[in-house]
Parts: sequence; structure tokens; C-alpha cells
Amino acid sequence: MTRRLFDVHFHIIDPRFPLLPNNGYLPEAFSCDDYRSRMKGYELSGGAVVSGSFQGYDQSYLLAALGELGPGFVGVTQVPATVTDEELLSLDRAGVRGVRFNLRRGGSAGREDLERMARRLHDLVGWHLELYVESRDLAELYPTLVALPAVSIDHLGLESAGFGTLLKLAEQGVRVKCTGFGRVDFPVRGALQELHAANPAALMFGTDLPSTRAPRPYEDNDFNLVKEALGEENAHRVYHDNAVAFYRLGAS
Repeated sequence: MTRRLFDVHFHIIDPRFPLLPNNGYLPEAFSCDDYRSRMKGYELSGGAVVSGSFQGYDQSYLLAALGELGPGFVGVTQVPATVTDEELLSLDRAGVRGVRFNLRRGGSAGREDLERMARRLHDLVGWHLELYVESRDLAELYPTLVALPAVSIDHLGLESAGFGTLLKLAEQGVRVKCTGFGRVDFPVRGALQELHAANPAALMFGTDLPSTRAPRPYEDNDFNLVKEALGEENAHRVYHDNAVAFYRLGAS
């Protein structure tokens, strides 16, 4: 099976740049070379480097990683509510395409800033909003999220509680990252089938490498499961086409 992939979710952890303990946790290093080595069996067209809670608002590691990884790779960062237009425009030129609100672990701007910032960022630089959130919290956020221009949700929403709301959001155009299969508390195969049925454009696959704090790290069989659940043609969209469209990279 060809492993052509736009990897929508992975972390680069470079101790040359600031790292902040989150609930006492600091991750081990995971460099661009480490990532390339782990993914040598895949045909990578690109991917999204995602800022973790332990990286706070530091942009230096992300700019370095995007420069090293090269064309096809984009960033999803965390910025404070006080970020200036000039800073946002500079990050956009460097390849950043989204802002992450880490509602589960913190380290990002807070829920009170979500709607205002999401609209501002989309209007100024066309970025989407990414949420690391448990599905049980989505019902409260639903009216806000469905009114926003571009939203993605990490790790299949993590929980069976609230999964029905995640399905409704997918129907309304919210994207869902099928990542972190070792983090969720429900059978992944059925969840993929339900989300794909709700909206074939919703699902986007990522490795979640290096799987920080996950009960089970990423396995190559996670990739294979998508094809087994959805069939080869639909899986190709999940592995590649849906993400390339969402991250505004054009056809390839």
C-alpha cells in the first residue's frame, strides 16, 4: 500500500528553544531528523507542525522547524490575545496556517478569547481555529463553532461522551483530525465511518508523533486502519486531499 500522506498533526520538540513544564511534564526531544527517520516509509507531501502546551507562545522553535522541513509543511501555533497584526502577518509569511486553543491542557489563549480571536485571525491572515478539547465540552461551544469560518478539532474529540455533537459539527463543516488513536476511549473504526458519513471532507489524518503523554504512541497500523474502515479511495482523501484543501496548499 502506498503511504502518501499530508501529516496534519505532529510536534517538533527542540530543547534549543524554550520549553515550559505543563502540569510538571516536559517532553523528550524529537527533532526534524527524528521525524523524518520515523516517517521514512511514507511518501510525505507535507504536514502541519503543531505547538504543544509545553511550548507556550514561543515561535522560535516553529520557525526553525518550518525552515528545516521545507515546502509543503505548515505550522499551527499558539498566540496570546495581545498578538499584533504585524506578528501575525510575519508568521503567515513563514507558513503558519492556524492557531491552536488548548482547552484541555492550557498553554494557549483562553476560551474567553476564542470567538474574537478566531474571527480576527481568519479575517487578517485566513487562519483556521484548532481545538484540543474533549467532546463532552463541545455542546457548550457548538453555537460558537458552527458560526466560525474554519475550525478543526484534535484527536477525534478524545471521548465517546459528546461524540454526537462532534458528528453534528462535522456535518456543519468542522474538520476533525483522526489522530491520537491511542488517546481515545471508543472504537476508532466505527467513529471514522460515522464521521466520514457525516461529511466526507471532514476527516484529516495525522500521526500525532511523538505521541507525548499518550497511553499508546502512534503505530503504522493506525494508518492502515483508515483504509480498512473507509476503503482506498475515501482513505486517500483522508490521508491527503482533505488536508491539502484545508491548509490552502492547492492541488498536488
